[in-house]
Amino acid sequence: MKIAIHGKNFKEPTKPFVQEMFDEMANRGVEMQISEPFNAVLDEAGILRKPSATYRHPREIFDANFFFSLGGDGTLLETVTGVGAREIPIVGINTGRLGFLATISPPQAKAAIHSLFSGYYTFDDRSLISLESDQDVFGGLNFGLNEFTITKRDTSSMIVVHTYIDGEYLNSYWADGLIVSTPTGSTGYSLSCGGPVVLPQSSNFIIAPISPHNLNVRPLVVSDTSIISFEIEGRGKNYLISLDSRSKVVDQTIQLAVKKEQFKTRLVKLNGDNFLDTLRSKLNWGVDRRN
Repeated sequence: MKIAIHGKNFKEPTKPFVQEMFDEMANRGVEMQISEPFNAVLDEAGILRKPSATYRHPREIFDANFFFSLGGDGTLLETVTGVGAREIPIVGINTGRLGFLATISPPQAKAAIHSLFSGYYTFDDRSLISLESDQDVFGGLNFGLNEFTITKRDTSSMIVVHTYIDGEYLNSYWADGLIVSTPTGSTGYSLSCGGPVVLPQSSNFIIAPISPHNLNVRPLVVSDTSIISFEIEGRGKNYLISLDSRSKVVDQTIQLAVKKEQFKTRLVKLNGDNFLDTLRSKLNWGVDRRN
């Protein structure tokens, strides 16, 4: 089995579980390839592992059976960018905090490897959002798992985002910005702006304004077969657009539209893992001092 690995710094209590995971991979003869930044983290932490290949750029990633992401949801989003259209199944080990996407805890990492070898898992395919523009803003990596965002940058004044669905005028959002979220991203930035929680396989986009000037403007759920386009205006000449955690400054002359990406992100779901359980756990649903 071939496994690619990317991760971030982890706390000292997590170290024994990371070591246990690498020991299990070595015992099972796994061929590993580790991102160079994470390889340096492992060296500094003193994690012992068999000699492994490294990669610097996503195009150098070998043809892996699985891709391990060790960190929080942000680390997994970086992994999604690296995997791209190859759709390598991603295993999220949560050494971070919240973890809607990376749901496997460090003590479960060794058991997760056993599950992969035994076939005790399913695939959870997640839709992506794709950006089309008249400028190559993100170096060809014009897709995101969570959301596309337009926000003001260098002024306290709000911006106006004129928004169209399939060429038909929807609304002009007077706000600090606008989010177009996938169902996966509905538990992220969109949720903090009043957007609904949408189940992962719902085939929707969520359009949510950020701090709108008109209080009767509310998030809107639309089909992910829609093409959503924008025109931006405001006192400032530059604006910030982002795909997940990647951001770029653009000017108001840029032409922008988003749609559903042709390929998907494939997450590994171990047997017994359930999105509704994750919702209750991460959002503390049903938790009440009176219970």
